[in-house]
Amino acid sequence: MPCFVFAIQSKAQTATQGIIPRPVKATFGKKSFVFFDNAIGRFGKSISEDNLIFFRQYFHALTGNDLSVRKSSKMIADMWLVLDSNNVIEPEGYKLSVSDKYIMIKAHDEAGIFYGLQSLTQLLRVKDGKAEVPYCEISDHPRFAYRGMHLDVSRHFFEPAAVKKWIDLLALYKINTFHWHLTDDQGWRIEIKKYPLLQSISAYRDETIIGHKKDSPHRFNGKRYGGYYTQDEVKDIVKYATQRHITVIPEIEMPGHALAALAAYPQLGCTGGPYATATFWGIFDDVYCAGNDETFTFLQNVMDEVLPLFPSKYIHIGGDECPKTKWKACPKCQKRIQDEHLKDEKELQSYFIGRMEKYLNSKGRQIIGWDEILEGGLTPGATVMSWTGEEGGIAAAKQHHEAIMTPEKYVYLDYYQSLYPEEPLAGGGYTPLSKVYNYEPITNELNGEEAKYIKGVQANAWSEYMASPEQAERQLFPRMLALAEVAWSSKSNKNYVDFLKRLRYQQPLLKKLNVNAADVFDEITDSVTETANHQVALTLKTTLPGAKIAYRQEGDKAYTTSKSNSVTIQPHSGLVKGIVLLNGKQVGRTYEKSFTFHKAIGKKVTLKNQPQGGYNPGNTFGLVNGVFGSKLYNDGQWYGFSGDDLDAVVDLGSVQSVSRLGINILKYHWQKMWEPTLLTFEVSTDGNSYTEVYRQTDFPDNGINEVRANIKTQQARYVRVKGTNKGIIPPGEYIAGAKAWLMVDEIMVN
Repeated sequence: MPCFVFAIQSKAQTATQGIIPRPVKATFGKKSFVFFDNAIGRFGKSISEDNLIFFRQYFHALTGNDLSVRKSSKMIADMWLVLDSNNVIEPEGYKLSVSDKYIMIKAHDEAGIFYGLQSLTQLLRVKDGKAEVPYCEISDHPRFAYRGMHLDVSRHFFEPAAVKKWIDLLALYKINTFHWHLTDDQGWRIEIKKYPLLQSISAYRDETIIGHKKDSPHRFNGKRYGGYYTQDEVKDIVKYATQRHITVIPEIEMPGHALAALAAYPQLGCTGGPYATATFWGIFDDVYCAGNDETFTFLQNVMDEVLPLFPSKYIHIGGDECPKTKWKACPKCQKRIQDEHLKDEKELQSYFIGRMEKYLNSKGRQIIGWDEILEGGLTPGATVMSWTGEEGGIAAAKQHHEAIMTPEKYVYLDYYQSLYPEEPLAGGGYTPLSKVYNYEPITNELNGEEAKYIKGVQANAWSEYMASPEQAERQLFPRMLALAEVAWSSKSNKNYVDFLKRLRYQQPLLKKLNVNAADVFDEITDSVTETANHQVALTLKTTLPGAKIAYRQEGDKAYTTSKSNSVTIQPHSGLVKGIVLLNGKQVGRTYEKSFTFHKAIGKKVTLKNQPQGGYNPGNTFGLVNGVFGSKLYNDGQWYGFSGDDLDAVVDLGSVQSVSRLGINILKYHWQKMWEPTLLTFEVSTDGNSYTEVYRQTDFPDNGINEVRANIKTQQARYVRVKGTNKGIIPPGEYIAGAKAWLMVDEIMVN
């Protein structure tokens, strides 16, 4: 019987235990198994020594002592590693037992042995100079077979050592797939020997944008930037991951996001160039020419060098964000549409993906693509990675195609982690730890049979605003641990408060592993609601057990606590502050929220068109609650209209004097958020006959445009604000042809 042995001794166990992801079943005792300095491991020939690699690494990091390993075919009575698929029937499952008699890990397979050791690693602590593990009985197995984490190395390049460190951390938390985004407009990161210009030209850009892509005008640092992984480095990283039961899936983008490759080989584009590797973030019209056979020859030759490096079943071919502008004007692409009897450019994209899929299928591989590969019809055998929302995954599952759920608004870790103004620059909206944790990959729209096609879940880390490994770690941790639990633990076995307790227990381990984790999980979260008498109430919450919230409003001399954690905001503009108190002392950062009071606060608002998607707070109170939406467009304050106009009427309740009107407009073309072509204010005393008092057509600010209209004093009960939606996004702009979002917040009346 395979085995592994240590000495043990009894000792009081006082620390709260916590394994992430949460096991199916776990009980803990009050005593500990303690490792002696000269601990020796023994295991049988049928179990790979690779399973012990990370355990030995961390044991040394924690204790300073080495864990020697000896193989043995004899049973050793103190600790056993046992392959027993009859006892543990679930793939990747394990049972861990620690008692005064032995430590034992029984597992269905080698991966189960490895994951049992990861749980053991998480439980290791040093006390009085000795490494110890609490007595426990754990039975565990994963919910999803695919548990993924993505890393973009095109926008910013990370050295092999940093990639290996992240692989260790993925393995520690039982994530079994590393999605490696290797090519994009801003850089080609993998050596292809047949095409050396990919290394000398495509792997580098002349400079890099400074600040956020939404800033206008763009600023640049003037410094050449780049790098790539040699094939030997790729082999080494893939081997490193394989030893830790992680499958590495490479992504070679096509047919869009190809500007870096076109810079080196311009004949592959529709116009022939010249092209240059992109220096800022976004989507570009220049893509691979779908009517040029040389394009497919190039990509097939690239794949011929990529496939031997990656033994994975799947190859990710991208397929996302491919503008059709150049294809529409390209004679070769139009001839391809005619020759192949295709309906339009969307079907041309399907042709492109299908042709590459057939080639990869001939090599024994299958493709994964982002959900845009659904355009023009899904190719047989393709797996969809649903990122724009959950709709792509749902559509794929209903067609009996496998899908991986990775929706942007839940599991994009390049988004902001908190609403605090000092939060470092990040990609898009607001995705706190709790939002990641509470994501459920299988939606109610799928029946039992369809749900089987949801193979797993993945979080994505796009590196536009992660210029260093330290910045990337701060974005990934601790949210990656929440993703790990979503992927591994059953829906019924999840509990956010319990997760946070276990997360606190993980902090010494992350610190010992030199992980630059963000300290965000005990901070304040807020909600602004309407009281019964139409006033504004602010409720602050913290997940820190035993903590209290104290408030301080404008004019208050000191902080005061509230038993309900809720306060009614005084009817004057100003700043409200909140702090978390534990044992009478402040913990964490000071929360701040600004309130602006006006005549429309809490008044009835009627909307002709309803807001949509994630920009629909569920009621109209957010338009008159005194809180302005922030630059984080999904902070819950913004109301979005996709293709529809804004037509809102505020009822002030009585006729009164009105001399100043206002509203906030959010303009981010890179996020499909467009200013209205016309904004007007109208007033009425009876709600039937309206008089226009203000109009505006220019919204110059890239970001929040504050409309403040001083008008001649009017008598009015009703104020109507109308905004004409841009409609369809024009050619040459980001996501041309899509519906524009009209984003508004806070209708002000004074």
